[in-house]
Amino acid sequence: MFAEIFSIIAPVFLCAFVGFGWAKKGHPFETAFVTRLVTTIGFPCLIFTALIKAPITTETLGAMGLASLLSVAAFAAIALPVLKLAGLSQRTYLSSMIFANTGNMGLPLCLLAFGKEGLALAIAYFAVNSILVFVLGPALAAGTANPKEILKIPLVWAVLAALAVKFSGIEIFDWLFKTLDLLGGFAIPLMLITLGVSLAGLKIASLNRAVWLSVFRLALGFGVGWGLAEAFGFEGAARGVLIIECALPAAVFNFLFAQAHDNRPDEVASIVLVSTTLSFMTLPALLWFVK
Repeated sequence: MFAEIFSIIAPVFLCAFVGFGWAKKGHPFETAFVTRLVTTIGFPCLIFTALIKAPITTETLGAMGLASLLSVAAFAAIALPVLKLAGLSQRTYLSSMIFANTGNMGLPLCLLAFGKEGLALAIAYFAVNSILVFVLGPALAAGTANPKEILKIPLVWAVLAALAVKFSGIEIFDWLFKTLDLLGGFAIPLMLITLGVSLAGLKIASLNRAVWLSVFRLALGFGVGWGLAEAFGFEGAARGVLIIECALPAAVFNFLFAQAHDNRPDEVASIVLVSTTLSFMTLPALLWFVK
């Protein structure tokens, strides 16, 4: 079991470490360009091809998408009173408690742990979560929301196109599918490297606060993920994917939104950095539990 768990964690850690070491060496890395390249081309292509190839029913994908939506609602419902009791700004800290790193870390972990089925299920969770990230994330940081932003998210259209093709019997040219599959192949390793680069540039502002909020984020995610998996009656890959996706550290996007809106980015960066570090330490136990 240890060898199996190590084989899942090692590629994720090493790819992120490549980016971390690259940044620490002072080599240039256009994070904004790479992120845009992956989110507008890589991930949409990956989502499209993975959903088409996966032997999963619409009902299963829909159930995972609903679980993703409910998990975000549960995170918010639990985190709001906790932050209020702690006297912490909801505008600053709430998004880090709600939105986890379901893309950079979640997709590769679920792929390595559960294969193509795990990747497709993780994409269903990630797609719903990402829509909420790009709509609610900036809204929480800035204090305003714009639902029309959903239409500007490429992965939304990728999901809709994949479902239309998968369940309508539409045939796609083999050369086109292979091209999309090839383009989707760079998304996961490139985003893991970007994660490492991003972590290398983050600083810890308040260690004590960052540690307890990070522990809370990871424990909250595990509790909600396990509870929803039981409520939905998920088994096997579906159960494992839901718990993994929920129990991941705070997403780097939380820091980017806080930075863009001058919403104490140093505090958010601390949570992202500490929760990610703790997550690498707790991943063996998490994977043992879901496997």
